[in-house]
Amino acid sequence: MLDSKGEQIAVMSKADALAKAQADGLDLVLIAEHAKPPVAKIIDFKKFLYQEEKKQKEARKGIKKGVVKDIKLSLFIGPADLDRMIARGVEFLKDGNQVRLNLGLRGREMGKTKMAFDLIHNCITKLGDVNIAKEPKLEGRVVRAVVAKKK
Repeated sequence: MLDSKGEQIAVMSKADALAKAQADGLDLVLIAEHAKPPVAKIIDFKKFLYQEEKKQKEARKGIKKGVVKDIKLSLFIGPADLDRMIARGVEFLKDGNQVRLNLGLRGREMGKTKMAFDLIHNCITKLGDVNIAKEPKLEGRVVRAVVAKKK
């Protein structure tokens, strides 16, 4: 049993702890349920929730949100343009972002979906050592794949 300042009071029964908490006008909060004996703390419950929320917000500050960056390709893209797009994708991956490869098919290009998938797979291999977050898939008139840097 801990008091509101975090100091250990004593080991007591649940009924005694509840009575002490009510006498102080505070709440009895179970902190470590699986410990032997279970640890409870006499505190204001709303204040406890506020402090926990504050800790969680502080923990989330250091995490960078994974942004998905798009790279738009076409089926008959030139080799120099493809290399430029691959270089841009490598930069995005170094920054910790995911890269979505979009290859749009127009008109008669819809009959060349195998070529489109080959180009997407070629781009994935040129991006280097990456995880494929979403396998290449034909969605309407666009072949899409999402890759991320390996950890």
